[in-house]
Amino acid sequence: MPTALIADDERLMREQLRARLSEVWPELEIVAEARNGQEAVSLTGQKRPDVVFLDIRMPVLTGVDAARQIAQLPTYEEADGWPGCEIVFVTAYDQYAVQAFEQGVVDYVLKPAEPERLRLTMERIKQRLSERSQQQRNGLDEPAIPLAAHTPDMQQLLQRLAAQINPNRPAKLQWIQATVRQAIQMIAVEEVLFFISDEKYTRVQTATLEALIRKPIKELVDEIDMNLFWQIHRSTLVNVKAIAGVSRDFRGRQLVSVRGHPEKLEVSRSYAGLFKGM
Repeated sequence: MPTALIADDERLMREQLRARLSEVWPELEIVAEARNGQEAVSLTGQKRPDVVFLDIRMPVLTGVDAARQIAQLPTYEEADGWPGCEIVFVTAYDQYAVQAFEQGVVDYVLKPAEPERLRLTMERIKQRLSERSQQQRNGLDEPAIPLAAHTPDMQQLLQRLAAQINPNRPAKLQWIQATVRQAIQMIAVEEVLFFISDEKYTRVQTATLEALIRKPIKELVDEIDMNLFWQIHRSTLVNVKAIAGVSRDFRGRQLVSVRGHPEKLEVSRSYAGLFKGM
């Protein structure tokens, strides 16, 4: 049975959406409700639903910021095979929704949720869930199509929406202050070939040096311009201009070759759809 989470700071809006969903998709089980974006992220990690409905404007954490954090949650092997979730924005702010919808990046419904519009969105969601389920039954490693939250278009859109909702957000990082051996060095973000995180540090790799910073990938995704970088793994960001090609190893995993560096970067299953057909 497909599952969903509803996040909205207004109780009546949550109840109305729940009622509308029961009309257009009776099989969908609502496993949790959240009153703000932070609760939405936490409950998504706990319940691992198939679909998350996010109000764009919520206290503590906006729906846009919640979507960005949900995209960084562990999936597949790290989460017992959970492939992640579909994101649907529920908003009374038409300008945000229309911008997102016209780009074909994200699904949305306007408040109050109208059955016909909601039914159209749910049909698209069901189709994508069905494709992923079929591929899983066939024993294939890669998702049929990437989750919208795991695509560069979605990450760039979420950055733009976040800037519109909160115009006072800090500007994107232009420089990284990193440790190189025993010294601190300033590195231009555009010169970085890739970032790779482990449990404690993130490695910053340029064509000429390797440095370390104490900032995880999930924070870098918020702070750097995602028009410049693609996320190919929960722990890896690669400069788009530095991508030389994609190959496969003997186990079928996708590996990104980087210009100016011999290392090949693994593409996780969650992001394999970025290079579909290769």
